[in-house]
Amino acid sequence: MNCRHCGSPLQHTFLDLGFAPPSNAYLSAEDLSRPEVYYPLKVKVCDQCWLVQTEDYAQAGDLFRPDYAYFSSTSSSWLEHAARYAGTMQQELRLNSSSFVIEVASNDGYLLRNFVSAGIPCLGIEPTESTAAAERLGITVLREFFGEALGQRLSAEGKQADLVVGNNVLAHVPDINDFVHGLKAVLKPCGIITLEFPHLRCLIENTLFDTVYHEHFSYLSLYTVSRIFAATGLRVWKVEELSTHGGSLRVFGCHEGDARCTEDSVTNLLDEEARHGLQRMETYLGFQSRADKIKDDLLAFLVEQKRAGKMVVAYGAAAKGNTLLNYAGVKPDLLPFVCDAAESKQGKFMPGSHIPILAPNLLMQAKSDFMLILPWNIAPEIRARFSPLKDQGVQFVTAVPHMEIL
Repeated sequence: MNCRHCGSPLQHTFLDLGFAPPSNAYLSAEDLSRPEVYYPLKVKVCDQCWLVQTEDYAQAGDLFRPDYAYFSSTSSSWLEHAARYAGTMQQELRLNSSSFVIEVASNDGYLLRNFVSAGIPCLGIEPTESTAAAERLGITVLREFFGEALGQRLSAEGKQADLVVGNNVLAHVPDINDFVHGLKAVLKPCGIITLEFPHLRCLIENTLFDTVYHEHFSYLSLYTVSRIFAATGLRVWKVEELSTHGGSLRVFGCHEGDARCTEDSVTNLLDEEARHGLQRMETYLGFQSRADKIKDDLLAFLVEQKRAGKMVVAYGAAAKGNTLLNYAGVKPDLLPFVCDAAESKQGKFMPGSHIPILAPNLLMQAKSDFMLILPWNIAPEIRARFSPLKDQGVQFVTAVPHMEIL
Protein backbone atom coordinates (compact mmCIF):
# COMPACT_ATOMS: atom_id res chain seq x y z
CA MET A 1 0.00 0.00 0.00
CA ASN A 2 1.23 3.47 -0.87
CA CYS A 3 0.45 6.87 0.62
CA ARG A 4 -2.66 8.48 -0.82
CA HIS A 5 -0.90 11.83 -1.15
CA CYS A 6 2.77 11.33 -1.95
CA GLY A 7 2.80 7.70 -3.13
CA SER A 8 5.48 6.51 -0.69
CA PRO A 9 5.24 2.91 0.59
CA LEU A 10 3.42 2.70 3.93
CA GLN A 11 5.49 0.59 6.30
CA HIS A 12 4.31 1.74 9.75
CA THR A 13 1.06 0.92 11.57
CA PHE A 14 -0.35 3.63 13.82
CA LEU A 15 -3.41 1.73 15.09
CA ASP A 16 -5.02 -1.64 14.47
CA LEU A 17 -8.65 -1.97 15.63
CA GLY A 18 -9.23 -5.37 14.09
CA PHE A 19 -12.37 -5.78 11.99
CA ALA A 20 -15.49 -3.63 12.19
CA PRO A 21 -18.57 -2.74 10.13
CA PRO A 22 -18.88 0.82 8.79
CA SER A 23 -19.70 3.00 11.78
CA ASN A 24 -22.76 4.61 10.23
CA ALA A 25 -24.25 1.38 8.81
CA TYR A 26 -27.14 1.19 11.28
CA LEU A 27 -29.24 -1.96 11.14
CA SER A 28 -32.97 -2.62 10.94
CA ALA A 29 -34.56 -5.50 12.84
CA GLU A 30 -34.61 -7.49 9.59
CA ASP A 31 -30.87 -6.89 9.12
CA LEU A 32 -30.09 -8.71 12.36
CA SER A 33 -30.79 -12.06 10.72
CA ARG A 34 -28.53 -11.33 7.74
CA PRO A 35 -24.74 -11.43 7.42
CA GLU A 36 -23.06 -8.17 8.37
CA VAL A 37 -20.14 -6.79 6.36
CA TYR A 38 -16.91 -6.17 8.30
CA TYR A 39 -13.76 -4.49 7.02
CA PRO A 40 -10.27 -4.33 8.55
CA LEU A 41 -9.81 -1.08 10.45
CA LYS A 42 -6.09 -0.40 10.38
CA VAL A 43 -4.39 2.99 10.21
CA LYS A 44 -0.94 3.59 8.72
CA VAL A 45 1.38 6.59 8.86
CA CYS A 46 3.52 7.86 5.96
CA ASP A 47 7.11 8.59 7.01
CA GLN A 48 7.54 11.11 4.16
CA CYS A 49 4.52 13.46 4.21
CA TRP A 50 3.14 12.26 7.59
CA LEU A 51 -0.37 11.65 6.29
CA VAL A 52 -2.08 9.23 8.68
CA GLN A 53 -4.55 7.09 6.72
CA THR A 54 -6.69 3.98 6.78
CA GLU A 55 -5.82 1.00 4.64
CA ASP A 56 -7.91 0.80 1.47
CA TYR A 57 -10.61 -1.83 1.88
CA ALA A 58 -13.96 -0.04 1.87
CA GLN A 59 -15.04 2.21 -0.99
CA ALA A 60 -16.68 5.57 -0.41
CA GLY A 61 -19.88 4.37 -2.08
CA ASP A 62 -20.13 1.54 0.46
CA LEU A 63 -19.76 3.95 3.38
CA PHE A 64 -21.80 6.99 2.33
CA ARG A 65 -24.94 5.17 1.28
CA PRO A 66 -28.31 6.77 0.42
CA ASP A 67 -29.50 6.06 3.99
CA TYR A 68 -26.39 7.57 5.63
CA ALA A 69 -27.63 8.62 9.05
CA TYR A 70 -25.46 11.47 10.28
CA PHE A 71 -27.35 14.76 10.63
CA SER A 72 -25.40 17.84 11.69
CA SER A 73 -28.48 19.68 12.95
CA THR A 74 -29.10 17.27 15.85
CA SER A 75 -26.43 19.08 17.92
CA SER A 76 -27.42 22.55 19.17
CA SER A 77 -23.80 23.43 19.94
CA TRP A 78 -22.79 22.56 16.36
CA LEU A 79 -25.59 24.74 14.98
CA GLU A 80 -24.32 27.63 17.12
CA HIS A 81 -20.78 26.99 15.90
CA ALA A 82 -21.94 27.13 12.28
CA ALA A 83 -23.96 30.31 12.81
CA ARG A 84 -20.99 32.11 14.40
CA TYR A 85 -18.76 31.10 11.50
CA ALA A 86 -21.27 32.25 8.89
CA GLY A 87 -21.68 35.63 10.57
CA THR A 88 -17.93 36.14 10.74
CA MET A 89 -17.39 35.19 7.10
CA GLN A 90 -20.19 37.49 5.92
CA GLN A 91 -18.60 40.39 7.73
CA GLU A 92 -14.93 39.73 6.92
CA LEU A 93 -15.48 38.90 3.22
CA ARG A 94 -18.30 41.44 2.78
CA LEU A 95 -20.51 38.78 1.27
CA ASN A 96 -23.74 40.01 -0.29
CA SER A 97 -26.32 39.13 -2.95
CA SER A 98 -23.60 39.31 -5.62
CA SER A 99 -21.41 36.73 -3.85
CA PHE A 100 -21.47 32.95 -4.16
CA VAL A 101 -20.80 30.37 -1.45
CA ILE A 102 -20.26 26.64 -2.00
CA GLU A 103 -20.25 24.09 0.81
CA VAL A 104 -18.87 20.63 0.09
CA ALA A 105 -20.58 17.99 2.24
CA SER A 106 -23.43 20.35 3.08
CA ASN A 107 -25.31 17.63 4.98
CA ASP A 108 -28.79 18.81 6.02
CA GLY A 109 -28.20 22.53 5.45
CA TYR A 110 -27.03 23.22 9.01
CA LEU A 111 -24.53 25.87 7.76
CA LEU A 112 -25.81 27.23 4.45
CA ARG A 113 -29.16 28.13 6.00
CA ASN A 114 -27.32 31.07 7.61
CA PHE A 115 -26.14 32.38 4.26
CA VAL A 116 -29.57 31.88 2.67
CA SER A 117 -31.24 33.88 5.44
CA ALA A 118 -28.76 36.71 4.72
CA GLY A 119 -29.67 36.71 1.02
CA ILE A 120 -26.33 35.26 -0.14
CA PRO A 121 -26.54 32.81 -3.08
CA CYS A 122 -25.11 29.41 -2.27
CA LEU A 123 -24.80 25.82 -3.44
CA GLY A 124 -24.57 22.67 -1.38
CA ILE A 125 -22.81 19.52 -2.57
CA GLU A 126 -23.93 16.40 -0.71
CA PRO A 127 -23.87 12.85 -2.14
CA THR A 128 -26.04 11.12 0.48
CA GLU A 129 -29.75 11.25 -0.34
CA SER A 130 -30.94 11.05 3.25
CA THR A 131 -28.96 14.08 4.41
CA ALA A 132 -29.27 16.23 1.29
CA ALA A 133 -32.61 17.58 2.48
CA ALA A 134 -31.59 21.22 2.47
CA GLU A 135 -33.84 22.18 -0.46
CA ARG A 136 -36.67 22.85 1.95
CA LEU A 137 -34.45 25.56 3.46
CA GLY A 138 -34.09 27.23 0.07
CA ILE A 139 -30.68 25.69 -0.66
CA THR A 140 -29.79 24.20 -4.03
CA VAL A 141 -28.04 20.85 -3.55
CA LEU A 142 -26.01 18.75 -5.98
CA ARG A 143 -26.21 15.09 -4.97
CA GLU A 144 -22.72 14.11 -6.12
CA PHE A 145 -19.32 13.22 -4.72
CA PHE A 146 -16.97 16.18 -5.04
CA GLY A 147 -13.63 16.03 -6.82
CA GLU A 148 -11.65 17.64 -9.61
CA ALA A 149 -14.13 16.65 -12.36
CA LEU A 150 -17.06 18.30 -10.59
CA GLY A 151 -14.96 21.32 -9.68
CA GLN A 152 -13.94 21.78 -13.31
CA ARG A 153 -17.55 21.37 -14.45
CA LEU A 154 -18.83 24.00 -12.04
CA SER A 155 -16.03 26.34 -13.08
CA ALA A 156 -16.93 25.90 -16.75
CA GLU A 157 -20.54 26.75 -15.86
CA GLY A 158 -19.40 30.03 -14.29
CA LYS A 159 -20.04 28.79 -10.75
CA GLN A 160 -16.76 29.63 -9.06
CA ALA A 161 -17.14 30.71 -5.44
CA ASP A 162 -16.01 33.60 -3.28
CA LEU A 163 -16.05 31.19 -0.34
CA VAL A 164 -15.70 27.42 -0.47
CA VAL A 165 -16.48 25.68 2.82
CA GLY A 166 -15.71 22.11 3.86
CA ASN A 167 -16.43 21.15 7.47
CA ASN A 168 -15.31 17.68 8.51
CA VAL A 169 -15.10 16.42 4.94
CA LEU A 170 -11.38 16.54 4.09
CA ALA A 171 -10.79 13.50 6.30
CA HIS A 172 -13.66 11.65 4.60
CA VAL A 173 -12.41 11.62 1.01
CA PRO A 174 -10.54 8.57 -0.35
CA ASP A 175 -8.62 10.57 -2.99
CA ILE A 176 -7.47 13.63 -1.09
CA ASN A 177 -5.39 14.97 -3.99
CA ASP A 178 -8.35 14.85 -6.38
CA PHE A 179 -10.55 16.55 -3.80
CA VAL A 180 -8.15 19.46 -3.25
CA HIS A 181 -7.71 19.87 -7.02
CA GLY A 182 -11.49 20.24 -7.13
CA LEU A 183 -11.37 22.97 -4.49
CA LYS A 184 -8.82 24.89 -6.55
CA ALA A 185 -10.93 24.56 -9.71
CA VAL A 186 -14.08 25.94 -8.13
CA LEU A 187 -12.41 28.86 -6.29
CA LYS A 188 -12.55 32.38 -7.70
CA PRO A 189 -9.14 34.05 -8.30
CA CYS A 190 -9.42 36.05 -5.05
CA GLY A 191 -11.70 33.65 -3.19
CA ILE A 192 -10.91 31.71 -0.03
CA ILE A 193 -11.37 28.15 1.15
CA THR A 194 -12.01 27.22 4.76
CA LEU A 195 -11.74 23.62 5.90
CA GLU A 196 -12.35 22.27 9.38
CA PHE A 197 -11.03 18.88 10.47
CA PRO A 198 -9.99 17.16 13.71
CA HIS A 199 -6.36 17.94 14.52
CA LEU A 200 -4.07 14.92 14.54
CA ARG A 201 -2.05 16.39 17.40
CA CYS A 202 -5.14 16.37 19.65
CA LEU A 203 -6.06 12.83 18.58
CA ILE A 204 -2.62 11.60 19.61
CA GLU A 205 -2.30 13.62 22.82
CA ASN A 206 -5.75 12.65 24.14
CA THR A 207 -5.87 9.11 22.71
CA LEU A 208 -9.04 9.84 20.76
CA PHE A 209 -8.91 6.48 19.00
CA ASP A 210 -12.70 6.31 18.76
CA THR A 211 -12.56 9.01 16.07
CA VAL A 212 -10.98 6.35 13.85
CA TYR A 213 -13.48 4.65 11.56
CA HIS A 214 -13.73 3.63 7.93
CA GLU A 215 -15.46 6.85 6.86
CA HIS A 216 -12.38 8.76 8.09
CA PHE A 217 -9.83 7.95 5.42
CA SER A 218 -7.29 10.52 6.71
CA TYR A 219 -6.09 12.02 10.03
CA LEU A 220 -4.61 15.41 9.44
CA SER A 221 -2.00 17.85 10.69
CA LEU A 222 -1.44 21.38 9.45
CA TYR A 223 1.94 20.25 8.12
CA THR A 224 0.41 17.62 5.85
CA VAL A 225 -2.53 19.75 4.72
CA SER A 226 -0.12 22.57 3.84
CA ARG A 227 1.88 20.12 1.72
CA ILE A 228 -1.22 18.86 -0.07
CA PHE A 229 -2.35 22.43 -0.76
CA ALA A 230 1.08 23.46 -2.06
CA ALA A 231 1.20 20.48 -4.43
CA THR A 232 -2.12 21.67 -5.87
CA GLY A 233 -1.25 25.34 -6.32
CA LEU A 234 -3.01 26.49 -3.17
CA ARG A 235 -1.62 28.02 0.02
CA VAL A 236 -2.71 27.91 3.66
CA TRP A 237 -2.48 31.54 4.77
CA LYS A 238 -4.23 31.36 8.15
CA VAL A 239 -5.22 28.75 10.73
CA GLU A 240 -7.43 28.77 13.80
CA GLU A 241 -7.53 26.19 16.59
CA LEU A 242 -11.05 25.10 17.58
CA SER A 243 -12.45 23.10 20.49
CA THR A 244 -14.85 21.07 18.32
CA HIS A 245 -14.50 17.29 18.06
CA GLY A 246 -11.88 17.17 20.81
CA GLY A 247 -9.67 19.73 19.06
CA SER A 248 -9.90 20.80 15.42
CA LEU A 249 -8.27 23.16 12.96
CA ARG A 250 -9.89 25.63 10.62
CA VAL A 251 -7.48 26.34 7.78
CA PHE A 252 -7.91 29.24 5.38
CA GLY A 253 -6.64 28.61 1.85
CA CYS A 254 -6.22 30.70 -1.27
CA HIS A 255 -4.59 30.42 -4.67
CA GLU A 256 -0.80 30.25 -4.46
CA GLY A 257 -0.34 33.69 -6.08
CA ASP A 258 -2.98 35.45 -3.96
CA ALA A 259 -1.89 38.79 -2.47
CA ARG A 260 -2.79 37.72 1.08
CA CYS A 261 0.21 37.34 3.36
CA THR A 262 0.68 34.09 5.25
CA GLU A 263 -0.11 34.90 8.87
CA ASP A 264 2.00 34.04 11.91
CA SER A 265 -0.69 31.59 13.03
CA VAL A 266 0.49 29.19 10.32
CA THR A 267 4.19 29.37 11.18
CA ASN A 268 3.50 29.18 14.91
CA LEU A 269 1.33 26.07 14.65
CA LEU A 270 3.77 24.34 12.28
CA ASP A 271 6.49 24.94 14.87
CA GLU A 272 4.24 23.60 17.63
CA GLU A 273 3.47 20.44 15.65
CA ALA A 274 7.18 19.87 15.15
CA ARG A 275 7.80 20.28 18.90
CA HIS A 276 5.09 17.69 19.58
CA GLY A 277 6.87 15.23 17.29
CA LEU A 278 4.36 14.99 14.46
CA GLN A 279 7.25 14.45 12.05
CA ARG A 280 8.92 11.78 14.21
CA MET A 281 7.88 8.15 13.92
CA GLU A 282 8.29 7.41 17.64
CA THR A 283 5.34 9.74 18.33
CA TYR A 284 3.03 7.32 16.53
CA LEU A 285 4.30 3.94 17.67
CA GLY A 286 3.05 4.03 21.29
CA PHE A 287 -0.55 4.87 20.46
CA GLN A 288 -1.91 1.30 20.28
CA SER A 289 -1.23 0.48 23.94
CA ARG A 290 -2.96 3.67 25.08
CA ALA A 291 -6.04 2.83 23.01
CA ASP A 292 -6.06 -0.67 24.49
CA LYS A 293 -6.08 0.77 28.03
CA ILE A 294 -9.20 2.83 27.29
CA LYS A 295 -10.90 -0.27 25.89
CA ASP A 296 -9.90 -2.36 28.91
CA ASP A 297 -11.02 0.31 31.40
CA LEU A 298 -14.45 0.58 29.77
CA LEU A 299 -14.96 -3.18 29.81
CA ALA A 300 -13.87 -3.41 33.44
CA PHE A 301 -16.32 -0.66 34.40
CA LEU A 302 -19.25 -2.27 32.58
CA VAL A 303 -18.55 -5.73 34.00
CA GLU A 304 -18.15 -4.29 37.50
CA GLN A 305 -21.54 -2.54 37.31
CA LYS A 306 -23.25 -5.65 35.95
CA ARG A 307 -21.88 -7.75 38.81
CA ALA A 308 -23.05 -5.12 41.28
CA GLY A 309 -26.57 -5.22 39.83
CA LYS A 310 -26.28 -1.70 38.42
CA MET A 311 -27.71 -0.62 35.06
CA VAL A 312 -25.64 1.31 32.53
CA VAL A 313 -27.31 2.85 29.47
CA ALA A 314 -25.79 5.11 26.81
CA TYR A 315 -26.59 8.27 24.93
CA GLY A 316 -25.51 9.15 21.39
CA ALA A 317 -25.45 6.55 18.62
CA ALA A 318 -22.47 8.32 17.09
CA ALA A 319 -19.83 6.83 14.83
CA LYS A 320 -17.19 7.30 17.52
CA GLY A 321 -19.36 5.29 19.90
CA ASN A 322 -19.55 2.45 17.42
CA THR A 323 -15.77 2.35 17.11
CA LEU A 324 -15.38 2.22 20.88
CA LEU A 325 -18.08 -0.40 21.50
CA ASN A 326 -17.00 -2.67 18.66
CA TYR A 327 -13.33 -2.60 19.59
CA ALA A 328 -14.24 -3.32 23.22
CA GLY A 329 -16.66 -6.09 22.20
CA VAL A 330 -19.55 -4.53 24.14
CA LYS A 331 -22.96 -6.17 23.55
CA PRO A 332 -26.49 -5.60 24.92
CA ASP A 333 -25.75 -7.74 28.00
CA LEU A 334 -23.47 -4.95 29.27
CA LEU A 335 -25.21 -1.99 27.61
CA PRO A 336 -28.90 -2.74 26.98
CA PHE A 337 -29.69 0.31 24.82
CA VAL A 338 -28.49 3.62 23.43
CA CYS A 339 -30.69 6.69 23.04
CA ASP A 340 -30.29 9.23 20.26
CA ALA A 341 -32.12 12.37 19.19
CA ALA A 342 -31.91 11.55 15.47
CA GLU A 343 -35.23 9.99 14.47
CA SER A 344 -33.48 8.31 11.53
CA LYS A 345 -31.56 6.13 14.01
CA GLN A 346 -34.37 5.34 16.45
CA GLY A 347 -35.72 1.83 16.12
CA LYS A 348 -32.50 0.64 14.53
CA PHE A 349 -29.48 -1.15 15.98
CA MET A 350 -25.85 -0.18 16.36
CA PRO A 351 -23.64 -1.86 13.74
CA GLY A 352 -21.56 -4.71 15.10
CA SER A 353 -22.76 -4.57 18.70
CA HIS A 354 -26.49 -4.79 17.73
CA ILE A 355 -27.42 -2.59 20.68
CA PRO A 356 -30.90 -1.12 20.12
CA ILE A 357 -31.28 2.63 19.56
CA LEU A 358 -34.23 4.23 21.33
CA ALA A 359 -35.79 7.68 21.67
CA PRO A 360 -34.31 9.95 24.39
CA ASN A 361 -37.57 10.19 26.39
CA LEU A 362 -37.05 6.57 27.47
CA LEU A 363 -34.05 7.62 29.55
CA MET A 364 -36.37 9.14 32.12
CA GLN A 365 -38.22 5.82 32.48
CA ALA A 366 -35.25 3.46 32.52
CA LYS A 367 -34.29 3.75 36.21
CA SER A 368 -30.65 3.38 35.28
CA ASP A 369 -27.65 4.04 37.50
CA PHE A 370 -25.19 5.36 34.90
CA MET A 371 -25.46 7.01 31.50
CA LEU A 372 -22.42 6.53 29.27
CA ILE A 373 -22.05 9.55 26.97
CA LEU A 374 -20.57 8.21 23.74
CA PRO A 375 -20.18 11.56 21.89
CA TRP A 376 -17.87 12.91 24.62
CA ASN A 377 -17.13 16.00 22.51
CA ILE A 378 -20.59 17.39 23.34
CA ALA A 379 -20.83 15.96 26.88
CA PRO A 380 -21.64 19.36 28.50
CA GLU A 381 -24.56 19.84 26.09
CA ILE A 382 -25.88 16.33 26.83
CA ARG A 383 -25.48 16.69 30.60
CA ALA A 384 -27.41 19.96 30.52
CA ARG A 385 -30.17 18.44 28.41
CA PHE A 386 -30.64 15.48 30.76
CA SER A 387 -29.97 17.23 34.07
CA PRO A 388 -33.23 15.84 35.55
CA LEU A 389 -31.61 12.40 35.47
CA LYS A 390 -29.09 13.60 38.02
CA ASP A 391 -31.95 14.25 40.44
CA GLN A 392 -32.91 10.59 40.01
CA GLY A 393 -29.40 9.54 41.04
CA VAL A 394 -28.08 8.79 37.54
CA GLN A 395 -24.36 9.43 37.13
CA PHE A 396 -22.87 10.54 33.81
CA VAL A 397 -19.82 8.71 32.49
CA THR A 398 -17.37 9.12 29.60
CA ALA A 399 -14.80 6.55 28.48
CA VAL A 400 -12.63 8.76 26.27
CA PRO A 401 -10.04 10.18 26.74
CA HIS A 402 -10.25 8.16 29.97
CA MET A 403 -12.91 6.55 32.17
CA GLU A 404 -14.48 9.29 34.21
CA ILE A 405 -17.62 9.70 36.29
CA LEU A 406 -18.51 13.33 35.60
